[in-house]
Amino acid sequence: MKKRNLLLALLLTGAMAFGASACFAPADPVSSPDSSSDTTSDSTSDSTSDSSSDSSSDSSSDSTVTPELGDGYDVITVAEALKICETATTATTERYYVVGTIDELSNAQYGTMTISDETGSIYVYGTYSADGEKRYNALEEKPVQGDKVLLYGTLQNYKGTMEIASGWIIDFEKGTQAPPSTEIETKPGTGIAEGYDVITLAQAIEICKKASQPTAERYYIHATVKSITNAQYGAMIITDGTDELEVYGTYSADGSVGYADMEEKPFKGDEVLLHCTLQNFNGKNEVKNARLIAFKSNEGNVDESKYTQMSVEEARNAAEGTLVKVDGVVAQITYANGMKPNGLILIDETSSIYVFDGDLAARVQEGNKITILAEKTWWILETEQNAASKFGYKGCNQLTDVTLLENDNGNNAFDTAWVEAVSLKEIMDTPVTTDVTSLVYKVNALVEKRDGNGFINYYFFDIDGETGSYTYTQCNGSDFAWLDEFNGKICTVYLVALNAKSSSSGCIYRLLPIAVKDEGFTFNKDDAAEFAVTYFGLDQFEKEYTADPALEVNTVVSSTLLGFENASISYSSDNTNVIYFADEGGKKVMHCGEEYGTANVTVTGNYSGKTYFKTVAITYKEAAKYKSITVAEAIAAAIDSEVTVKGIVGPSLVNQTGFYLFGEDGSMIAVKVSTEAFVGLEIGYEIILKGMRERYVKDDASTFAGQTCIVNGEILVNNYGEHEYSTAKFVTDKNLKEFYELDGAVDYSTTVFVLKATVNVVSTSYYTNLNLTATIDGTKVTVSLYCSGAAQYAWLQAFKGQEVTMEIAPCNWNDKDSWRGCVLAVRTENGKVLNSLNFDNY
Repeated sequence: MKKRNLLLALLLTGAMAFGASACFAPADPVSSPDSSSDTTSDSTSDSTSDSSSDSSSDSSSDSTVTPELGDGYDVITVAEALKICETATTATTERYYVVGTIDELSNAQYGTMTISDETGSIYVYGTYSADGEKRYNALEEKPVQGDKVLLYGTLQNYKGTMEIASGWIIDFEKGTQAPPSTEIETKPGTGIAEGYDVITLAQAIEICKKASQPTAERYYIHATVKSITNAQYGAMIITDGTDELEVYGTYSADGSVGYADMEEKPFKGDEVLLHCTLQNFNGKNEVKNARLIAFKSNEGNVDESKYTQMSVEEARNAAEGTLVKVDGVVAQITYANGMKPNGLILIDETSSIYVFDGDLAARVQEGNKITILAEKTWWILETEQNAASKFGYKGCNQLTDVTLLENDNGNNAFDTAWVEAVSLKEIMDTPVTTDVTSLVYKVNALVEKRDGNGFINYYFFDIDGETGSYTYTQCNGSDFAWLDEFNGKICTVYLVALNAKSSSSGCIYRLLPIAVKDEGFTFNKDDAAEFAVTYFGLDQFEKEYTADPALEVNTVVSSTLLGFENASISYSSDNTNVIYFADEGGKKVMHCGEEYGTANVTVTGNYSGKTYFKTVAITYKEAAKYKSITVAEAIAAAIDSEVTVKGIVGPSLVNQTGFYLFGEDGSMIAVKVSTEAFVGLEIGYEIILKGMRERYVKDDASTFAGQTCIVNGEILVNNYGEHEYSTAKFVTDKNLKEFYELDGAVDYSTTVFVLKATVNVVSTSYYTNLNLTATIDGTKVTVSLYCSGAAQYAWLQAFKGQEVTMEIAPCNWNDKDSWRGCVLAVRTENGKVLNSLNFDNY
């Protein structure tokens, strides 16, 4: 069994979906896009199109003519821009001038908008200053919805979306739409609103619906703060018990002081009196430019008698829904998109727990000792709940719905006396059925910063340099910039497995560092023997075998990271009739013997006279008997039917967790399995597996063939072996152009083509990918490979720029109208180079 390499798993699969897209956006809270998401552009033939616009016209008049926006520039219409986009699979190198009115401003940070003229509308991914230096949100003067803009931008077709990829704002004109008339009957306020004429939230919402721009008139609103959504700007949700309304930002009564700088300010549960304008921004009703006239704190109104005083450890073990009162030190604050505080790790002298509450996180600082009232819960992202249930993952152990009772505003060190020192390997090997989330551990870990295409992330690896996971960032790595000074160093790290990303293929812990210390880690070479056994000896074996694996085992271990070479590993069995080791061709190979039973295998490490050993029980038993069908019969089976099928494990899927399964006759079908299924699995093994025969489409009414596959594959029997998968049914008389022209409505997903093409690596600021090209009858044809980034085809990049013969399967996991490719192998003079992506990663 190969050692699990979580680093590569995260780099090459869904973990990297944070940035593997032509359109960069901040990392998604909690759930980095799933590895099955479509992050590659559709296959297209290379083509060129000439585009020009004759915008000159003769104009003469005795009167003064007001210049139109865009006069003096070679402007193209929106329709012309859309035409250019159609064939631009990557952003054009040439920039074009386009004039249009802003119909929608969907992202005020990046300046994402939709503009239109009389010929059509087009999406604008992001906008900048006229020199391209400043992003939209940094502009002192900027166009808004209703304004007319002159953009100078690149054009592209991103997965079917025709867009201006990068628009520089050359000039703009304010829109002429006046704020709507919003006269409405008010009523005298009460309490903190006494003496003011107020409107209800229902009235405010009706005004918003009619106001595409902020109203000219200000209104008084009296409500309760339901939550603070951004503690820097004072964005909040207010309620009157019936209706709710978002507040974009909050200022002092005279507008001179922002929420973050107010000495006294309202929090969740407090009453507020706001003087504000109202608007509907992109379909969202909201309070704009709110002035805080008065507020009343209601924190003392919570019935403390309903809460039970507990230690943090007791709160961790409490039943879901229990109301608890706990105190502890704020050890680490977590952040949501935009660096908005959204939670914290609370530690006392007994344990640690995550507290998910943005209001609380915005009010405290690391080192504060606080007392809170809260509800005990477990949390799993809604879209991951089914997958988590499948693997028995209960979720993040946390507290929520918090009331702050006390804060000493101090700078206290959190208690570490109870913290267990373990290896990161032990954490990663902990089953997700064991409740360790938000529990602090002390580890020695290698800290690494990774700059990807459009994203930044941080990783922690054990001292083997391989076993580990990535930090849980929601801010594209900016929330962990403090780790930069530790990059590349083995440090003492206090960290938690904050949660586990759950997908159909398994659950992987995501880490949150609490504190990092560079203590000049030096590996004690006296521990090299133990290291070799622990990291490269014991992990090779399954607990049970039903056939002889003929497993080559490690005998020598070296580590550049730790500074030692040639630690030896030897093996012995106390029952060689069950398990024995043989020297074969200079290699040590483990075999199952002639008898069923259990043998105790001792793995011994030796380095520089130091010895370490550990014993593991290995069972050899008779395989269960299953009635199985062939791969061809599985392909022909009814959709949504369960199949038990026998076949040979073939090359890896890409951007999906699974492999291709082959029958003796050369039939082939894609199989999706959990990551755990790859433990001890190799290409060429004969297996029997059970799963559901499926057709991957958006819905049954789809006109496209989709992907024929077996999902939720469970390996029932592993007969091992070194079998070559059959190529008897491979199609060998087609070229790349014919592959490109395959009808999307006809199912080719169980067919393998053997053809020649040149391998190309495509790299932009936002994403990387690979494609295959060939010139057929004078026409250059390009076929895209289905992947989330070029890293998933690292093995294929060795053939960059070369024309090679390859085995390639059409795939369509996203219900497209055309096929993309999955390369199974490259044929060379010395044999095949196989796609072993998932086998290497898990």
